[in-house]
Amino acid sequence: MASYRKLNRRSDQRNAMLRGLVTEFLWNGKLVTTQARAKEVQSIAEKFITSAIKEHENILMVKKDVKDTSGKVVSMEVRNDAPSKLHARRKMMSYLYNRQELKSKDENRVDYKNRTAAVKHPLIEKIFGEYGPKYAQRAKDKGQGGGYTRIIKLGQRRGDATEMVLLELV
Repeated sequence: MASYRKLNRRSDQRNAMLRGLVTEFLWNGKLVTTQARAKEVQSIAEKFITSAIKEHENILMVKKDVKDTSGKVVSMEVRNDAPSKLHARRKMMSYLYNRQELKSKDENRVDYKNRTAAVKHPLIEKIFGEYGPKYAQRAKDKGQGGGYTRIIKLGQRRGDATEMVLLELV
């Protein structure tokens, strides 16, 4: 017997649906969906957040020789991911869909490109830069790990009476 919910889908459809739901959930911080889907999304998202908590501070300072504007070779220090953090980052990138930052209403195209040029994977940066430190501090304060999400029941959906829930980050 399978240890996961099949959600009345073939495996390729189920995996694509879950990838999309997990991506949207981690990007927005909340998601309204059915109870069965929410439990699957919760399981996957908590694993990603746990990985980010363990690896968010895992960086190496590396000296790199770079040519400056005048053509001289200058040595500078660069922050690189440690191998374990790089592995965690690549696992997330292989599962999650790539989300791009949205352009604000008062922002022109040039400003938007300048703001987003340095970040290739905004969702991965959000997970490691925002969720990792936040939940690491929470785990340190409360002395426990896990429990980064909660499910709030909203009632039955009109039409087929499926239990709808709100899945959100704590």
